[in-house]
Amino acid sequence: MTASRARQVLDACLEGRELGIEDALLLDRLEGPDLEALRAAADQVRKQQVGDDVGYVVNRNINFTNVCVKSCKFCAFSRDHRSEQAYFLETEEVVRRALEARDYGATEVCLQAGLAPNVDGRHYVALCRAIKAEAPELHLHAFSPEEIKYGARLAKLSIRAFLEELRDAGLGTLPGTSAEVLDDDLRDRIAPGRITTREWIEVVTTAHELGIRTTSTMMFGHVETSEQRIRHLALLRSIQRETGGFTEFVPLSFVHEEAPMFRDALLPDLSGGPNEALVVRLYAIARLMLGKDIPNLQVSWVKSGFERAQRLLSCGANDFGGTLMNESISTSAGAAHGQLASPARMRSLIRGAGRIPYERDTLYGVLRRFSVSGEGDPELGALDRITDVEATFGSYAALAASSLHRFELKKKLRPLT
Repeated sequence: MTASRARQVLDACLEGRELGIEDALLLDRLEGPDLEALRAAADQVRKQQVGDDVGYVVNRNINFTNVCVKSCKFCAFSRDHRSEQAYFLETEEVVRRALEARDYGATEVCLQAGLAPNVDGRHYVALCRAIKAEAPELHLHAFSPEEIKYGARLAKLSIRAFLEELRDAGLGTLPGTSAEVLDDDLRDRIAPGRITTREWIEVVTTAHELGIRTTSTMMFGHVETSEQRIRHLALLRSIQRETGGFTEFVPLSFVHEEAPMFRDALLPDLSGGPNEALVVRLYAIARLMLGKDIPNLQVSWVKSGFERAQRLLSCGANDFGGTLMNESISTSAGAAHGQLASPARMRSLIRGAGRIPYERDTLYGVLRRFSVSGEGDPELGALDRITDVEATFGSYAALAASSLHRFELKKKLRPLT
């Protein structure tokens, strides 16, 4: 009965009908040949909705501090301000990294960090102004909803007023991270004191109202239930139908190896990350549930690895994400997939999946189209020719071990203009 009903649901999706919560929960139990049918249906719906093109963006991550006043059980990146590994990049260093990224062909820099104590709330605004003053052409994709909430409180501003200041200083879009799974009972288990579901919704919908688009995400494969995952997707769909502000959905596999809640056995029912079947089901169901409203479904090569990321292009995904150049958060949790995916490698992986690569900007505008065969590709650029990523861009381990940018609380008390 389950298999027969699942086939009816998939046929309805292929005909363009909406996938509801109960039917999605049914699909989230599929295994074996039925799972393959789900994957194939999602791939077909993807083709109907967005075609065979797969995008990527040339960008750089800049995690400007690992100091955080919170201690989320899944986060291996953050450090207490007293830690010998605590760092804080000065504004000049953040700008230097942004300019270096631009010189390597980046069109976007992504700024995200811990919540450092005693930093003036307008430091976030100052960072935007400083980067845009030196590189006005760079798109600033910056600050999670958690950082927006924190910065607004420190600056003694409403969420709306703080976002308006950031927008006027050059902020382009927000990462829709700090979502994990939007269920407060679950959030209290894995990250007590974390931004609530209501607050997360307030930040992203206010951003959308102000013309600041955001991504949307889910971290999965830890202690969440199937119903919590599916209701998270339904909530994102509801928000998108109200605001139209999400650019993409990015499922983020839980990286468990160094996460405190795995390392210290804090939760007895914790999974060691999602298995292959769960990843396939989530991507496929995300395409079927969200594709009409959020057409871009992005793989995370840094979470999944290149081979799995390539396979997910046949499960409903149509975007390969960013080059990154630096990657600290997943790496610190135990991900071993590196911190740079060069444009040439991205194109090769996309073509290996039988798809057509294109370079895009943050808002999915097409910058360069490429052939499926590779004929007419440009010569390898500087980013493609890098052989030692850590020697070129540094690494989280080296940054945390160095005294060059050591966090000192007394230096962070001064207001920044």
